[in-house]
Amino acid sequence: MEQNLTLNIDFGKMNGLVPAIIQDADTRQVLMLGYMNREAYEKTVREGRVCFYSRTRQCLWTKGETSGNFLNVVSIKLDCDQDTLLIRVHPDGPVCHTGTDTCWGESNSINDNPLCFLSELQNFIEKRHEEMPEGSYTTSLFQDGLNRMAQKVGEEALELVIEACNGTDERLIYEGSDMLYHLIVLLTSKGLRIEQMAAELRERHAPGWKKH
Repeated sequence: MEQNLTLNIDFGKMNGLVPAIIQDADTRQVLMLGYMNREAYEKTVREGRVCFYSRTRQCLWTKGETSGNFLNVVSIKLDCDQDTLLIRVHPDGPVCHTGTDTCWGESNSINDNPLCFLSELQNFIEKRHEEMPEGSYTTSLFQDGLNRMAQKVGEEALELVIEACNGTDERLIYEGSDMLYHLIVLLTSKGLRIEQMAAELRERHAPGWKKH
């Protein structure tokens, strides 16, 4: 979790409570809204799972303590007025007590936006890099070293070019996926993220951008 207890939250505006907007860290879908007092906030930070203050029962309740669908905290941000929290999480399951992904009945599947899977894929590859399980192809790439990983990106890029010129659309997508996977492995080995490339492309798209 990225946060500590140093946020200067103004608990005085709503009789000791602040709204907490819960957002999926990967999909950016808003999942629910709850309220926290200082004790709930401190417990959330301490345990890494979202804890609210129940205005009905007038007590603390950790989301998921009954259902098992915990909200695992990734980051906590405070708004400009210091009285509303934005908490990004990895949910363990459906968030709403009715069984839906969000309290508004909306879907929160990574499949709703396939581009989000690239971040999820790199998270998986980073875990492989940390744990290095035996028998994993990704592990073998890390063990072979930087030069081999870079070489694999080049080999897959060549396969992509061949399919683009003389192959089918289906094979083009297949080889392009291979290249992208090996590129993410290479980025991971360098401590970089695919999102940094997306940010670079976004910067290039801005008016007035000049090649450097």
